[in-house]
Amino acid sequence: MAHLSAAPPLGTLVALGGGDDDAMLALLRDLLPEVGSPVEIITAASRDDTRSGRAYERALRELGCTGARHLRISEQHPADAPDTLRRLRRAGLVFFTGGDQERITDFLQETEFLGVLRERYQQEATFIIAGTSAGAAVMPEYMVVQGYGWRALRKGGTQTSAGLGLIAHLIIDQHFVERGRFGRLAHALLTHPTCLGVGLAEETGVIIRGGRYAEVFGDGVVTVVDGRDLQGSNLSQVRRGEPVSGQNLRVHLLVAGQHLDLASREVVAG
Repeated sequence: MAHLSAAPPLGTLVALGGGDDDAMLALLRDLLPEVGSPVEIITAASRDDTRSGRAYERALRELGCTGARHLRISEQHPADAPDTLRRLRRAGLVFFTGGDQERITDFLQETEFLGVLRERYQQEATFIIAGTSAGAAVMPEYMVVQGYGWRALRKGGTQTSAGLGLIAHLIIDQHFVERGRFGRLAHALLTHPTCLGVGLAEETGVIIRGGRYAEVFGDGVVTVVDGRDLQGSNLSQVRRGEPVSGQNLRVHLLVAGQHLDLASREVVAG
């Protein structure tokens, strides 16, 4: 994708697999260079955006993040409104909440807002972009938007689309263990074999620094599926509804404190 820079980004991504996010919010507070830095909460993934925005604003303020504010982006609040762009340029943290990740891309693709977001992530070492659930899945080059149960391993049963393009060759899936999503992530890697799949359990996530090093945090397991050595994919030969096949997918199970090099795809010392 043309917008992805070859230079490593200086900013930080924080992605949570959903569920209780109190620990993540505390982590974000600790990552901020100043606890009072502007924090913009984007609830575009949710149709009940006002209620969600107020809840997150209150939770972050109770943690001491006095600069936390709900930044509305919705059908009635365009991403490229002058005040919205002004707030984005001042933010120390942009936090995407859960819901439907396609709503986020519907509102942000081909906007100046997304261009500024990518530019700041690329160029500013203190800038943080965080997301939970849909807000995590939307970050990479591609995202899974459909795939349920046994149908996920039938051709056409899993669908992907373009994410926000903050990081290349990566697919993040959320609620991974709890909703049995290994099949759909594996299928997504048959479609995009150069990508690395990262499945985040609830209350579990990764901190990605410099676009390369991912540190696991939280109480659960991060499942990493590597399709780099994929062989024998039948995806181009079978018809819609038929089972898909592939060999040599490589799997890691990682827990809090472990580190993954997204470039070499190896578990490394912290």
